[in-house]
Amino acid sequence: MSLREITLSNLRCIEHAELHLPPGLTLVYGGNGSGKTSLLEGMFVLGRGRSFRTRNSERLISRGQAHMRVTGQVRSEHDEGVRLGVEVTRTGTAARVAGQSAETLAELSHAFAVQVIEPGIHRLVEEGGYRRRRWLDWAVFHVEPRFVDLWVRYTRVLRQRNAALKTQAPTVGVWDNDLVKVGEEITAARQRLMDRLQPYWQAAVTSLSGLEVELQYLRGWSQERTLAEALIELRPSDELRRQTQAGPHRADVAVRLHGRAAREVLSRGQQKLVAVAMTVAQLRLLQDALQITPTLLLDDPSAELDGERLQRFIDEVARLRCQLVVTSLHPESRLFGTPESTFCMDAGRVQPI
Repeated sequence: MSLREITLSNLRCIEHAELHLPPGLTLVYGGNGSGKTSLLEGMFVLGRGRSFRTRNSERLISRGQAHMRVTGQVRSEHDEGVRLGVEVTRTGTAARVAGQSAETLAELSHAFAVQVIEPGIHRLVEEGGYRRRRWLDWAVFHVEPRFVDLWVRYTRVLRQRNAALKTQAPTVGVWDNDLVKVGEEITAARQRLMDRLQPYWQAAVTSLSGLEVELQYLRGWSQERTLAEALIELRPSDELRRQTQAGPHRADVAVRLHGRAAREVLSRGQQKLVAVAMTVAQLRLLQDALQITPTLLLDDPSAELDGERLQRFIDEVARLRCQLVVTSLHPESRLFGTPESTFCMDAGRVQPI
């Protein structure tokens, strides 16, 4: 699975761009502010329906334009590939897969598995649980086929329970049974993924950082309580706060070194290596479990890494043997070997070399 071609319109500084990509290494070079990261952002949107830079998709739309559109074709080992499309307007995001409207944006991930390593990846370790839940659920979605349906059902029930809490309706408890049933299935699926991930994680974090960093899934409520018990115990507080405080929507993946939160003890460079290890471990698991080889986007991969750490990073990425799209300030960059194709970016314009 790899990206064969992509067309972008009205994406940040990119008015229009068309690229044909090889299955191996592509280099995109240009100065700061030339649009290299926006180009990778468009590729990521094609497989996720959202950006890796912002939670507000409206920010992707070029100034003065009504919409942003990305279309492309994904090559497959077994057929001619699938055409995908994503359009972002001021009112929302719509996607198409193989000519049909997608019911959920998750359908894009099934057709085009794409992951990114960019200078801000340390936030996966440094910031709150939202990013780590996203990281975890992307892998769970691929390994557990029912996960998307479960998550859609859970979020629907959660919205209904929260709405009842906001109006102080006596029907709050009506939603508890469904929330518990689906919530426990989601939690079990996530835990299975974390269990399968551990050997890949240990190998990746040891190779990249040499640190004994641990990953632990925190389910989103007290380990001493069932979800049903937690909902009952927290009901008065939920009514006061007018939101549900227990459940898989509050889950996290704890990243710890010798019992302490990794963000408290690791340098920025170490955090980046740990976050890269989380990503590499995930990709290796998908390769082994499902024979899925995602496309990997690398935005300025040498940022904040010294010589030894950078070499470890290069070695780990090279072992993935996947499609790589790498950005650099320099056309002579050969961190990952000689590129099969090279593009120059300048002021949002893309030129094949």
